[in-house]
Amino acid sequence: MREQTGLTLTILPDRLAVAQLPPGSGLPDWLDWTDPLVGATRTGEELSILCREDRVPEGVKAERGWRAFRVEGVVDFSLFGILARIAVPLAQAHLPIFAISTYNTDYVLVRADDLDKAADVLALSCTVKR
Repeated sequence: MREQTGLTLTILPDRLAVAQLPPGSGLPDWLDWTDPLVGATRTGEELSILCREDRVPEGVKAERGWRAFRVEGVVDFSLFGILARIAVPLAQAHLPIFAISTYNTDYVLVRADDLDKAADVLALSCTVKR
């Protein structure tokens, strides 16, 4: 294993929401799988949906107002410390995050109101593409 250096983060343009549906729910018809970032995770307690904020209907339990940083490039499974290099400085700046990973890379979401501060903090140790 080796430590990753020279992280590049790209800010995605969409405002996102994390919605919660009952565990037995099917995938909602309001999801658009062509959007740049969509996710669904089912556990015994819930079906959690990540999607564009404007896709979530009123009345659905959701945390709205998130923006995402994408780690550029394919993150090899043998690398370590990727999320820590992002999460630790944001925690030190008292900025909450929501992190998700895909097969290829990692995404770190911050509150939309905190986006500029988060980008400034991360720019001290990473390249941030706005």
